[in-house]
Amino acid sequence: MGMAAGPSKGIKNEINITPLVDVVLVLLIIFMVITPMLQRGKSVTLPKATNISKEKTETDPMILSVTPDKKMFLENDEYDAAGLENKLREELETNPGKRILLKGDSSLQVGDVRRAMEIARKAKAKSIALGVEELKE
Repeated sequence: MGMAAGPSKGIKNEINITPLVDVVLVLLIIFMVITPMLQRGKSVTLPKATNISKEKTETDPMILSVTPDKKMFLENDEYDAAGLENKLREELETNPGKRILLKGDSSLQVGDVRRAMEIARKAKAKSIALGVEELKE
């Protein structure tokens, strides 16, 4: 006896991996774009907060970081008080509406973070946001 009745076409049970490769490449590109943004500024332990404003920001803010040893960084460059004020003033002259995201380490006193805010205010900064980590409930 031969094979069972009916047309015997060679049906291939192969998985088409092209869509899978497409999806993986898109995810890879997304992560490559997002990762550098998360790494900007000096790494500090951000304070925790519950109600965080979810306002949409059109422009990319400048990252001003204050480390646990009270050093101030704009992006990844360290500045003293006078140098920071000059650099901020220079940046804000070229782009007046530029926002500043202030990331202060959670171990700092309020006065240390306030000093950085005062410097930014003197440099004519319009908008200063405090960077916090959201508390998950």
